[in-house]
Amino acid sequence: MTDFAYAYARPSALETGPEGQALLLSAFAENAADAAGTACFFRGRLRDSWLAARGLSTLAKVVAARFVPQSAVLRDPIVTAGAGRLRFEAFSSCNGVYARLDLGPEALDGEFLCSGTTNVDFNEPMVNALARISRTEPVLLSVGEQEVVLERAEGRVTERKVALPERWIKGLTTVQAYLAQMEEALRLTRLQAVQLVQSLPAGAVRQDMFLVLRGPRPGFAAVASPGAVRVGGVHRLRLLEGLLPLCETLRVYAAPNGQAAAFVLELGGGQQFVLALSADAWRGFSGEGNQLETLAEELPAEWVAGANALFRGNETFNPTLFALEHGLAPDTVDRLCASLSAMGLLGFDLLENQYFYRRLPFKTQRILSLNPRLKNARALLAAAEDVQLVSIGPQGRTEARVRGTGVWYTVLVGGPEPARCTCPWYSGHQGQRGPCKHVLAAQLRFVK
Repeated sequence: MTDFAYAYARPSALETGPEGQALLLSAFAENAADAAGTACFFRGRLRDSWLAARGLSTLAKVVAARFVPQSAVLRDPIVTAGAGRLRFEAFSSCNGVYARLDLGPEALDGEFLCSGTTNVDFNEPMVNALARISRTEPVLLSVGEQEVVLERAEGRVTERKVALPERWIKGLTTVQAYLAQMEEALRLTRLQAVQLVQSLPAGAVRQDMFLVLRGPRPGFAAVASPGAVRVGGVHRLRLLEGLLPLCETLRVYAAPNGQAAAFVLELGGGQQFVLALSADAWRGFSGEGNQLETLAEELPAEWVAGANALFRGNETFNPTLFALEHGLAPDTVDRLCASLSAMGLLGFDLLENQYFYRRLPFKTQRILSLNPRLKNARALLAAAEDVQLVSIGPQGRTEARVRGTGVWYTVLVGGPEPARCTCPWYSGHQGQRGPCKHVLAAQLRFVK
């Protein structure tokens, strides 16, 4: 009998105090020892293993979901250990749904040996093990640089580190930008959360729907009204069917421009689950470009490196407080956050209203390589004749000509009105998926 099985066969040892828990953790430390040269971020016990397993199972369900037929199936959660928390993040295979399970200090009984981030593959053995966890079953979890290990009396499941998809880094950049802008729109009880699922239309819904309260009961309408939250592809909320009846409170957040919505389930015991939806089921977060204007003006490399070192050490921070404490202008902090987010280094916690740090490689080249519109805008600026001033009108409204492929586009930037361009990208998206390269180039040259 293994040390873990022995501890499991003597539940009183687990429940009577430090001696029993020390036995459990000691056995786990031996059985889940790290390979030489690899770091272990956390090892310990899940206080409510059944509830955590429901959250992780929902995360796996999200990752396996596809709302665009041609998208590939992925099962790669990003796991971050830091500031006394474990955060499991993932996207749907079509990249239009973001999900995160947060396990706070109240949910964990173990040791944080160091901070770090890894990316593993949740395959069928892990999904099956999560589904079999009972309500009172002790479960041990280890998160390390190279693997995540789940151990039960029936045995252990080990998931190894895999490469982080680049489109997920692009998606993380977009999601945190939306989350950081969101405001709470509705707060629902557990009963109302269940009613919300019951009110979902059958099948896939192509048109926009708006979440509203009709008296105390939540529902969906096809027409916007004051206080309503736009939810594109509302059928995607069925991903939460198994988890909503377990939440204590459901908070609904909306981006100011209606281009994203987020649902935060407070599960109790230090656990929360976040589901963010892109504006439409066919839209992936990775192509939004909502950070491009903030990224357009390049910051000194030493500023970005310094902010990275500071945020890495602090692990969490509120941008407003950070700006006040360090005497920085808010737009400078926004640009620093955007630069680090473009490398996949920052996430945003809606309930805490603060950023958290992911310990991924600090690669400034990702800012341009993962944002081709910004890269192409700077290429246009490299040739002076490709961006030409036409006129400057009232309130600084500037008209410019920007070279395209065999054609010139007219661009309007500056002043109180939104930027405009005659290119096909702007015509197709009307600025709702970030600026085109022509607008970016004109703003960089003419708007101060």
